[in-house]
Amino acid sequence: MAGQLQGKKIAIMATDGFEEVELTKPMQALKAAGAEVEIVAPKDGEIQGFNHLTPSQKIRVDRALGDAEAGDYDALMLPGGVANPDQLRINEEATGFVRAFAKAGKPIGAICHAPWILINAGLAEGRTLTGWPTIRQDLANAGAKVVDQEVVVDNGLVTSRGPKDLPAFCAKIVEEFREGPHEGQASAAQRSGEGLHPGA
Repeated sequence: MAGQLQGKKIAIMATDGFEEVELTKPMQALKAAGAEVEIVAPKDGEIQGFNHLTPSQKIRVDRALGDAEAGDYDALMLPGGVANPDQLRINEEATGFVRAFAKAGKPIGAICHAPWILINAGLAEGRTLTGWPTIRQDLANAGAKVVDQEVVVDNGLVTSRGPKDLPAFCAKIVEEFREGPHEGQASAAQRSGEGLHPGA
């Protein structure tokens, strides 16, 4: 994968409560492929990772969400955990940030509980998605076609179920992020996201 993402800048958006391996493994894969990666969070300083329910390492934040623009990045990656996406999905800056990537057609990766954020950003309706088993009904209720596969791609939107799927997820986000903007991603965002309140 070396060099596939040379010259590309990727945002990983997370906050306290992220599943450590779901941030660190994709970050390693993206950097190994040559990408510049920045951790974007609602606050400065550090965010607390977890290994399931046990606090693990903290990760340094590179840029506060309020200072970040989707236009500065080529793609977006969203790690899971439970508390992390549960906080981000009701954060208007966070959902707006995600929606801006989709409207520009830029690829997005979301794993485990992170597709919750896609729902609140208005990006789930009409898309084929997967996620952690406990959020699949939420995805279906939001109008997504939900499948039980290790990795699913729908016009630049890459989703996976959880930590066991990380090898497939990491390989696929590198592939999709290398391809760059997807017209279908932008049109789907326009159809499903227009007029939706970020906290809806």
